[in-house]
Amino acid sequence: MNKDLEELVDVKACENLITEYCHLVDFGNASAIADLFTDDGYWSGPGAEMVGQDQIRAGFSARQDIARRQSRHLCTNVLVRVEGDEATSLCYLLNFRHDSGTGVAESPAPAGLPKYVGEYHDRFVRTSEGWRFASRHCELAFLRD
Repeated sequence: MNKDLEELVDVKACENLITEYCHLVDFGNASAIADLFTDDGYWSGPGAEMVGQDQIRAGFSARQDIARRQSRHLCTNVLVRVEGDEATSLCYLLNFRHDSGTGVAESPAPAGLPKYVGEYHDRFVRTSEGWRFASRHCELAFLRD
């Protein structure tokens, strides 16, 4: 495989991790997000920090247990830069979220402005199982009350 094609395959693999992360959290399997990280992976965001797959699994299990929440995480403007067996990316994040008063997520849920808009700063590494997040950091640019 030529170098340009290899880089394209690597970029696509990293983009797929970003998309899989969103699908897992939005469709009730958030604890599996830990499997997208290296063993010593790091996740951080406003008021939260998790180190290692066990902490990440526990943290996202708590999110998974919020049965009243309907959410959609939209990642766009994804830019991945690959250098050998490591890569970095920046993508914009929009989060639409509704918490039902009944304790069970509504579908379709009432819509409005996004709950927040920000970006993910990611670092990836190539492992024997394929590309994984080494770190993922979420920064918010806009937050709805």
